[in-house]
Amino acid sequence: MTDEQWLEVALEEADAAAAHGDVPVGCVIADANGEELGRGHNRREIDGDPTAHAELVAMRAAAHSRGHWRLDGCTLYVTLEPCVMCAGALVNARVARLVYSAADPKAGGVDSLYGVTTDARLNHRLEHRGGLLADRSIERLRAFFGALRARGEK
Repeated sequence: MTDEQWLEVALEEADAAAAHGDVPVGCVIADANGEELGRGHNRREIDGDPTAHAELVAMRAAAHSRGHWRLDGCTLYVTLEPCVMCAGALVNARVARLVYSAADPKAGGVDSLYGVTTDARLNHRLEHRGGLLADRSIERLRAFFGALRARGEK
């Protein structure tokens, strides 16, 4: 599958997050052979867990599928640029490649605010590509936050 096709899967996961009141971010992880190892979406609200970001949910599933914490050779596809926590997890899991849709100017840990995944001081760096299908991801985020504002929520 192409990067865009994998991001389509991640967008479906983003829709699942919105369906239960979480910020619509979705993620899927594939190995070097193109086999899906794990997927996830934001679950912070439904799980009451501040670390239940789409990337971490998907990485846990992928590590379980592999039977090991190392995700070397894998590509992580996500609908929003990872935050610092998630970017750090990508480095620690030895993910080979990241593809994301929308940039996150308020919390992005890859390009927007920080460069965690390419910092030469860390023990691992990974290739990354951003901006694919960004308009589709941004559309979901705007609709979600617009609905929250309309209800008077933060």
